[in-house]
Amino acid sequence: MAGSPRHHRLIGGEGPPARLGRPPSDPTRRLPEDRPIDLNALVEPNLGAIVLAIGAVLLALVLAVAVLVRRTSQLRRRLESITRGEDGRNLEAILDAHLEKVFAVARELDELSARSAVLEADTRRAIQRVGLVRFNPFEDTGGNQSFALALTDAAGDGFVVSSLHARTGTRVYAKAIVAGRSDAALSAEEAEALRLALARPAAGRRSAGSTDRSGAAV
Repeated sequence: MAGSPRHHRLIGGEGPPARLGRPPSDPTRRLPEDRPIDLNALVEPNLGAIVLAIGAVLLALVLAVAVLVRRTSQLRRRLESITRGEDGRNLEAILDAHLEKVFAVARELDELSARSAVLEADTRRAIQRVGLVRFNPFEDTGGNQSFALALTDAAGDGFVVSSLHARTGTRVYAKAIVAGRSDAALSAEEAEALRLALARPAAGRRSAGSTDRSGAAV
């Protein structure tokens, strides 16, 4: 009803109202997780096993160190035997000596290349093509004792020498050749000798460079 005082219904008699939840904690009471851990109680029963394990680990480490030291010594000795020559020099000195030899060989090759170029230029101006034709210009002589000889260098510069042999005497003629051509008229034998000479290679390979009028090589 309105205006009437409120009445509280109490369970089990009068008193403060009931509260649900965790009861108040007792400060003098410790929970299990708050209790201190006794290390001595844990270590003492297993102390012997722990000491043996630590000793075994230390022994294994000592053995491993000894093996590494031995291998290092062996590698050092092998390296010293490789890097030292008969005269006891180290690797750096040996490499320097080899590099100096390589540079000396390179300098000698450069000098040889320069000399070879000079010799090649001189060789091209030397007589290296030869053509020879033997013939018999007169009916009263035999044995093809007359000949036409063409001598040129690699560029075709040189001369042609002709020899006409008769019973009364021998006549010799010479004609200049420039770039494979002659300013003077050539006889058939001289032209054939020049053709044979120019057909020869400039190098030292051998080819048929001389014939007689019958076509046989000389």
